[in-house]
Amino acid sequence: MGKGTTELVDLLVLLGMGAVIPLGLTLIDEPGLARVRRLWPLAAVPGALSLWLPRGGLAIGCAALYALGTLALAAHAPVRLARTRSLAPREVAVLTALGTPSVAGLALVAERSGHELLGFDLDILALTVPHFHHAGFTAALVAGLVCRAAPASRTARWAALSVPLGTLLVLAGYFVDDWAELAGAVVLTTGMWLVGVLTWRDLRIRTPDRTAAALLGIASAVLAATMLLALWWALGEASGLPHPTLTWMAATHGVGNALGFALCSLLAWRRLTRPPDPKPHRQPHPRGALR
Repeated sequence: MGKGTTELVDLLVLLGMGAVIPLGLTLIDEPGLARVRRLWPLAAVPGALSLWLPRGGLAIGCAALYALGTLALAAHAPVRLARTRSLAPREVAVLTALGTPSVAGLALVAERSGHELLGFDLDILALTVPHFHHAGFTAALVAGLVCRAAPASRTARWAALSVPLGTLLVLAGYFVDDWAELAGAVVLTTGMWLVGVLTWRDLRIRTPDRTAAALLGIASAVLAATMLLALWWALGEASGLPHPTLTWMAATHGVGNALGFALCSLLAWRRLTRPPDPKPHRQPHPRGALR
């Protein structure tokens, strides 16, 4: 990747570290996560610094602190599973959200050390970091929130399952071949489009909060385009057909997913799940954070 693309990817990572994960954690009602939320800057700040330091010991140390933060977050997944004893679709989604940032954290350590982890070149490792913040953590979390808001919807349950499954299949595809990665992209795109349709058709219309409704509308519209780009790129990689470059994907798919989908979605859900206004003329939203 060129210098400009590297800087853009770093900015997307900063958004994930400093805004997306902290916002997302406020939407997960899990005992013990409050401490992770309070201490998150101790991981995010050195993680951000590692992006701007030259590769070497200091950058590796800063990246390792961030990786430890993501591993602490992932440790809550088995704790939550043991507590809820549930593999309902929305629970699968939130467990995935808790675990996927650790993939980004480990990739960051490897990239900052200049080590081609498991044979992946440094460009792929650099792109893995934002991917597992926005298409990993946020996508799974939002799919779970949509499923919670529409528990009777079979479509919502399919979305809450297919987004985590697609994310894991894309990760597995890294180790198999481009066709396996394409299969993962198809599953993930299907799940994300289902999330977008449900959000646009049902949730956006039902919410009395106009700002939240507008943010949900933006997120839904952006998903339609950005996931089509993801399919185009994955198909081109597998088949050899013409497809966008990584630079172009970072500037379109990456920016769109980070700003248009991830940030807008989480800001909307934060408004919808905040404590209700005690004033009698306000009507609280019927659904809260993921429990």
